[in-house]
Amino acid sequence: MKISIAGTGYVGLSIATLLAQHNEVIAVDIVPERVEMINNKKSPIQDDYIEEYLANRELNLRATLDAESGYKDADFVVIAAPTNYGSVKNFFDTSAVEDVISKVMKYNPNAIMVIKSTIPVGYTESIRKKTGSDNIIFSPEFLRESKALYDNLYPSRIIVGTDMNDKKLVEASHIFAELLKEGALKEDIDVLFMGYTEAEAVKLFANTYLALRVSYFNELDTYAEMK
Repeated sequence: MKISIAGTGYVGLSIATLLAQHNEVIAVDIVPERVEMINNKKSPIQDDYIEEYLANRELNLRATLDAESGYKDADFVVIAAPTNYGSVKNFFDTSAVEDVISKVMKYNPNAIMVIKSTIPVGYTESIRKKTGSDNIIFSPEFLRESKALYDNLYPSRIIVGTDMNDKKLVEASHIFAELLKEGALKEDIDVLFMGYTEAEAVKLFANTYLALRVSYFNELDTYAEMK
């Protein structure tokens, strides 16, 4: 299939590398240096698996700065744009995600858009209403920096949030999940399909649990040092 990836950070580039094993993938970014490195089979981020796959594997992957050519023929557009959390204003900055959505709707309105960026609970439903697009689904990622491709090759689970009442979207969600499974090395991967808000909540609770675990062990370290 033809797949476009918006963003080449840990999430975007790891998914692009994973899917480019069996599909035609175009990575779209706004940073010329990143695009040039990817087209020269070099990773702009530190990730041993991504570096090895780009250098030594047969991947159908190229990168571009041109949004129109990057999105216009895609069956799926995976949105992995940054959504930095502002602690002062207490919200995720989703402007980059919305910019990608507007460009996809302009150049390729029939493409299925898969949001992989971290977003607030309720965002997918609200952006569908705001843009009028029925082609937006959400699939949370559970990746570690520097281990992103490894975590895609051996995923703990695959989750896709969709409109369970929309037959076309449910079918597209199953196809996307199969694409992720096809690129993975792990067998018997748990795949879960659910509503948008439920999938967003799973991502939120997973992040919260990880942050709590890190804080807990940091406190233990501090206590041990005091003793």
